[in-house]
Amino acid sequence: MGETIARNKKALFDYEILEKFEAGIVLAGSEVKAIRKGRVNLKDSFVKIVKGEAFLFGMHVSYLDTTNPHYKPNERRDRKLLLHTKEIDKLFTKVAQDGLSIVALSLYFNSKNYAKVQIALAKGKKLHDKRETMKQKDATREAQVAIKNHLYK
Repeated sequence: MGETIARNKKALFDYEILEKFEAGIVLAGSEVKAIRKGRVNLKDSFVKIVKGEAFLFGMHVSYLDTTNPHYKPNERRDRKLLLHTKEIDKLFTKVAQDGLSIVALSLYFNSKNYAKVQIALAKGKKLHDKRETMKQKDATREAQVAIKNHLYK
């Protein structure tokens, strides 16, 4: 995995991640430039499988000022994901049978400079699970602060 451009922190809080996949993404040239500048948001993005193809919904890519004014694709348009047929079939059966969700976790450029999105099969957390996650984060944060304070005394 290369340098991460955008991360979906909300997905890690709202869902329990079961299995991760790497997918290519079909983009316009101006979108690639905007993503390189970090003008992308994955907050409410999710994946749906439509007619045997995977699409990413809800990813927001802002325009740059240098974008051609005559050609500006929709900032929230559906973007096709590039996955192997076996992976799409596996995702589709898991979603259909087990009622799982597919969410986007992060967006990055790989070593060949191709834009890739990390997606995951996820199971929604209940309220008490979210509270437990918050308690664990607070405990680890307090432990780190205690260790830091102990080292500098």
